[in-house]
Amino acid sequence: MQALHAPPALSPAILPELVDALVDQGWYVGEGALDSTLCHELHAELRALAEQDALAVAGIGRGTEHTLRRDIRGDAIHWLDRESLAQRRYLEAMGELQRELNRALFLGLFEYEAHFAHYPPGAFYQKHVDSFRGRVNRVVSTVGYLNPDWPADGGGEMAIFAADDPQREVARVAPRAGTFVCFLAETVPHEVRLTRLPRASIAGWFRRNASLDGRVDPAR
Repeated sequence: MQALHAPPALSPAILPELVDALVDQGWYVGEGALDSTLCHELHAELRALAEQDALAVAGIGRGTEHTLRRDIRGDAIHWLDRESLAQRRYLEAMGELQRELNRALFLGLFEYEAHFAHYPPGAFYQKHVDSFRGRVNRVVSTVGYLNPDWPADGGGEMAIFAADDPQREVARVAPRAGTFVCFLAETVPHEVRLTRLPRASIAGWFRRNASLDGRVDPAR
């Protein structure tokens, strides 16, 4: 059972630095930003889903363009559905972050979606941006890492590239529990390098309502 006075899921102290980093460079990396107990609980939940074969193979694109390409993306996912207390704590923290981003940057974010991501050994995700072609409703991406004691030779780092030069790597993030990454979905290329160990994270996106001319986007 959760303690009556559990620490914040996402440290409020990082918010000013996160906002400034998004404005200055389009991305933010915060080590130790997520509560360690929450990371442990979420990691256990994802591990159980993997053991129960309850994860779906992730694809690329959406709608009629959705395809499975293991040569591009090798993770399996489970969308967060608020079924557990740990999920609710994480999503509530993202709601607080959404309100802060809207207050500070006037982004008009109105919804957040997220899924567990499990990368088995040998999996990777080639360089990409998170906004779908022809759609701009994904505005800010987040990644929360769950693996405790990730070794230096474990692989699985996220490489972040400059928005104005997709060949120039500007950061490499080890997937250690507690690290939280936030970046602009439409402009910041990134990739997940080949992992040598099972890699656990939560990937999420703050979205803007892009409905136009009778097309509901995002779909309800």
